[in-house]
Amino acid sequence: MLSQSQLGTAAALFKALGEPIRLQILQLLCVQPLHVSEIVRALRTTQPNASRHLAQLARAGAIQRQRDGQRVFYSLKGELIPQLCKLVCSSMA
Repeated sequence: MLSQSQLGTAAALFKALGEPIRLQILQLLCVQPLHVSEIVRALRTTQPNASRHLAQLARAGAIQRQRDGQRVFYSLKGELIPQLCKLVCSSMA
């Protein structure tokens, strides 16, 4: 059984996955790491909106940030998210 702390972590992750735009971001990051402007362009959203959703995903432990000079690149953190996405997508097909 999971501890209360682990259950809290799992709940935060599922909450973060509850927004369609965040799922779109994860789909993009499944392909390759991207910086904010690339995500904004791909989703046709504003930079503040994308940054807000990226921050939520980072707090939930789904993605990680990596600074390269002036740019910050985002990528998936670990293998859980790609596996979860694959499982959900295959069950919907």
